[in-house]
Amino acid sequence: MLKETLHTYTRWQVIALLFLGFSAGLPFLLVFSTLNARLADVGVETATIGFFSWLGITYSIKVFWAPVVDRLRLPILDRLLGKRRSWMLLAQSGIAAGLYFMAQVDATKAPEMMAYFGLLVAFSSATQDVAIDAYRIEIAEERLQAALAATYIFGYRLALLVAGAGALYLAEFWSWQVSYEVMALLVGVGIATVLIVREPQINHFAVAQDIAQKIELEASKRGHLNPRLARLVGWFYAAVAGPFLDFFRRYKELAIIILITVAVYRISDIAMGVMANPFYLDFMGFSKTEVADVTKIFGFFMTILGSLAGGVLTVRYGVRRILLAGAIMTAATNLLFVVLAQYPPNLATLALVVSADNLSGGVANVALIAWLSSMTSASFTATQYALFSSLMTLPGKFLGGFSGIVVAGYGYAEFFLVAGLMGIPAILLALFMIRHGKRLDALAPRAAESTESSESDRGA
Repeated sequence: MLKETLHTYTRWQVIALLFLGFSAGLPFLLVFSTLNARLADVGVETATIGFFSWLGITYSIKVFWAPVVDRLRLPILDRLLGKRRSWMLLAQSGIAAGLYFMAQVDATKAPEMMAYFGLLVAFSSATQDVAIDAYRIEIAEERLQAALAATYIFGYRLALLVAGAGALYLAEFWSWQVSYEVMALLVGVGIATVLIVREPQINHFAVAQDIAQKIELEASKRGHLNPRLARLVGWFYAAVAGPFLDFFRRYKELAIIILITVAVYRISDIAMGVMANPFYLDFMGFSKTEVADVTKIFGFFMTILGSLAGGVLTVRYGVRRILLAGAIMTAATNLLFVVLAQYPPNLATLALVVSADNLSGGVANVALIAWLSSMTSASFTATQYALFSSLMTLPGKFLGGFSGIVVAGYGYAEFFLVAGLMGIPAILLALFMIRHGKRLDALAPRAAESTESSESDRGA
């Protein structure tokens, strides 16, 4: 059994997802916390730094163009590489170009240009996420999906370490320009991977294609539409409307409450994260290397530990209970930053608070991902998961844009207190999910598929 498990991790698909995970994780911090640290370091006003967090909203609205990435074939590139690899390569080209131009911009003199190039990176990165998610689902059979996810997450976390601590070290010993130029070169890891790996051969979107053909035929007969317009109607339903209608029909009146829970669950930690690096550097007075050592390198391992703990606890106690525990821990650890702001800078105290924050974040994220995955229909995996992943970050990133104004007007301690209190709705909604657990289990896609399978067996 152990030998078979180890052999699984030697499969080329599993190894490929390690490098694609690195490619997906690299741009994220470079338009989020690392960029905030850069802006704070060169003297950009705190309120302006807060507005830069809106670049992250791009990741939260990728669901709007996910159907295009899913269904549209790119000219020339599609013929050379295939649909999935061509979209990944196009997105990676946008990331590399955006990071290079960000390296050349003086943010104090031209913050607008920095924002435009940051938007290019964020948009390209979100597009790459959609393409990689689709590639991961299509490249291997179901039994390999867990291994693919594991190596993808490890590569993603490794990239966060490089784009976080690595970028700060480069900026400390050379300059921010050199730092971002090196990050642009590292996009080559993903580009090389895309050029080496194979295009998926199995079509996991056959169900959606069948739906499109049925709607197209019905539109032609009932609506008397010409073939091209009928085909467009079928495509739109299968790619855009179908996933949403499936979700709302399945969960009925609970659907809205589920979506609200997804939207508010991470508000507390996302909003707090916007001002974390300015707090460490400006208010507390730590150096960039100290921040990198504690929050990036040490924090990296604590997050991995929290994720492992979250996985074990979820299996042992169930996903909804750990979802509640994660919500409580996230809100509580944000309040530790209120205490941290009251005392002189101390690396040991900072490490203790960061440990608690990253451990709670690891537990909460694993529970949330497991919960979202359990509600995703196999017929519409990519678009429904894009809906969830977009929704779970959008409110936090929007409210995070005002974080600089709160800090400038009231102070860091008051801001962290507000961020902690913003976690209360997530706690209450997690309790609601526990109380309605039996009904949610009955409505889940797997339960429905089991029922349909049993009915088919009886019919046979």
